Amino acid sequence: MRRLLPLLLAALALGSCARGDDRTHIYLQRFFGECGAEYGGSTDVAKAEGECGIMTALINRFNAENPDLSVDVNVVAWPGYPQLTAQMAARDPPDLVTMHEGVISDYAAKGLLEPVDAYLAQAGISIARFTEASRQGVTIGGRAYGLPWDTHGGLFHVNTALFAKAGLMKGGKPVLPNSAEELIAQARQFQQRTGKPYLLQSNVGDPAYAARNQYSYMMAQGAALFPDARHIRLDTAEGRRVGAFFRRINAERLGTLNMDTPAAIAAFVNGEGGIYPTGTWMIGSFQKEAETPGRPLYASYAVFPYPRLWGRPLEFVSGHAWVVPARQRSPRQRAAIARFFRFMAAHNFDWARTGHIPAFQAVLESAAFRALPHRADIAPLAAIGRPLPTNVQRQSAIEGIVGEEMAAASTGQKPVAAALASAERRVNELLSQVN
Repeated sequence: MRRLLPLLLAALALGSCARGDDRTHIYLQRFFGECGAEYGGSTDVAKAEGECGIMTALINRFNAENPDLSVDVNVVAWPGYPQLTAQMAARDPPDLVTMHEGVISDYAAKGLLEPVDAYLAQAGISIARFTEASRQGVTIGGRAYGLPWDTHGGLFHVNTALFAKAGLMKGGKPVLPNSAEELIAQARQFQQRTGKPYLLQSNVGDPAYAARNQYSYMMAQGAALFPDARHIRLDTAEGRRVGAFFRRINAERLGTLNMDTPAAIAAFVNGEGGIYPTGTWMIGSFQKEAETPGRPLYASYAVFPYPRLWGRPLEFVSGHAWVVPARQRSPRQRAAIARFFRFMAAHNFDWARTGHIPAFQAVLESAAFRALPHRADIAPLAAIGRPLPTNVQRQSAIEGIVGEEMAAASTGQKPVAAALASAERRVNELLSQVN
């Protein structure tokens, strides 16, 4: 009996650690912040606000509507990839992960992600339903490596009160340029009439801003940034044209020089400049300011995609997607993932309230989406938006290099030609080391 007692106690202890239900569990890992104190028990998606609130309420609702399943959630600090990489190295990755589309290639190239075509088919989702930008963002070699969730990119956030003072409003909308020379002329007029900078720029500590400008306007001119997956081409006539233009903006003091992102945001909401070029994710915060009497942006806010300056309207974008790390799964777990995809696809409009562009064409064209503030004005981003080629790895690191070099060029710390040549050399060295 004495010998049996320790064995019995051990068995009871192990039993107490096991899941006490017969539900199918899938393990989901996401970023977008933690807000359990406010939304931990909420299933009312319509009343949720912000990325974290909407995401939390959506997953809560999925669990409530699917009692035979359980999505067990782990919230990671943004962006979460070091933790994911460690989990994959330990061969214990999650079942579902939020991932930026520009990162998918890093994992897919090493066989660490499953193509999701079978899950989409089981969920009744055709890739033809995605917007062009979303479809391109998740497709590698003709296969889908994620359920696209949104498209995000740069926008011109505009202070319409200052634009009116500058004489740059027509029919109740800001007059935006249609060429590089028009932007310079309008910026000079704006500065002369308002005494404030035309552009509020986050040139300090925000390489994404300078990279977004360089990518967008080179692509608009038809430049092939990546002739192949191992090389970037920046030191070209198109690249020098873009770099020289943003250097001119700063040389003439038509834009701010020494702001980081928090400073640029504060300057915009306090009415200290005409345009803040930043992403879709700021629409909610700025709209709240525009709806608050007494605030500098009150009834004075509009937002549009980047204007055409050369070539054709085209803008660099990325997006968020749901990806499925490669691992052994039961048929029930695979069916649960497909069911989760179907649910999320049905709720893509709810996510679009964050300010991001919907991943589904029907949502983009819906009256409900276009009735949201400013959405009809930013909807073209889904058509003119283009991600980098999805076979190019290390896109996040490349963005950092390009942004660092072009910020130095635009602020006069380095000649434009030298910055382009340095960025091209550094990126190509990086890509040469990718396995």
